[in-house]
Amino acid sequence: MSTAYADRLIESVRVKATPLCIGLDPFADKVPAMFGDLRADPAAVLVKFGTSVIDVAAKHAAVLKPQLGLFEQFGEMGYAAARMLVEYGRAAGMIVLLDAKRGDIGTTADGYARATLGPRPGFDADCVTVNPYMGKDTLVPFVSTAKALGKGVAVLVRTSNPGAGDFQDLQVGGAPVWRRVAEMLAPETQDLMGASGWSGLMAVAGATYPDEARTLREAMPNALFLVPGYGAQGASAADAVAGFVATKQGLEGGVVSSSRAVTYPAAAQTAKNMGEWRAAIEEAMQAAAAELRTACNR
Repeated sequence: MSTAYADRLIESVRVKATPLCIGLDPFADKVPAMFGDLRADPAAVLVKFGTSVIDVAAKHAAVLKPQLGLFEQFGEMGYAAARMLVEYGRAAGMIVLLDAKRGDIGTTADGYARATLGPRPGFDADCVTVNPYMGKDTLVPFVSTAKALGKGVAVLVRTSNPGAGDFQDLQVGGAPVWRRVAEMLAPETQDLMGASGWSGLMAVAGATYPDEARTLREAMPNALFLVPGYGAQGASAADAVAGFVATKQGLEGGVVSSSRAVTYPAAAQTAKNMGEWRAAIEEAMQAAAAELRTACNR
């Protein structure tokens, strides 16, 4: 297997035969009481809950996406737990995409890049999400660090949230801002290109906007996509893979993230013991993986 991030990701997705990415989002009001009191003992609960999710997720998905902001809300213990879970996820054979949405300039951006992608005391994640809307120079330290370490960078282009259009749809020279961002990024994909023909400079393309995802694919033909919005946000599996491309393996070209739908299904919320809880999230993850597999093989 190649050391390039894009090659590792696409090969792992092929092995699992599904583009499912499991989002790890710790909500204090959703983590079942059987794991303990998240507000009273965040470190222990976060690690116990997170490792339990990863143990199941590793069987059904190639990629784990911890949402760093939801760990940071618990202070230094939350931050430490997030780093432990990144390490645990990688040890379980998953590719870990740290959802941190960093975006700054100069030495500050370089610090963020080392903190998220670099080895200890950094997170040593396989990929990190970044916000490009301060300008192209905010991406340079992340791409440079990723290139040196065989990592990836997932850039927010067309996001899944309802307010995305407030800025991203503004017209600039006859095209929306998100399209101009894609055009700016397209040449940069060469810096993180793998032997597979896919680039580790990923584009975040919300599943809630499938038509835009198809247009984004035209602008960035080699970029792997990170697709949020599937599941709890309402997008279908077909919507989620709208920006993928047909290959002999079926539709491919990225990963589709699901968080709440697979880690907090109703049956898991009412589980009376760990066995019931594990069975509930296993069923949810298995169903999501199968639904996306079917969508890619249509």
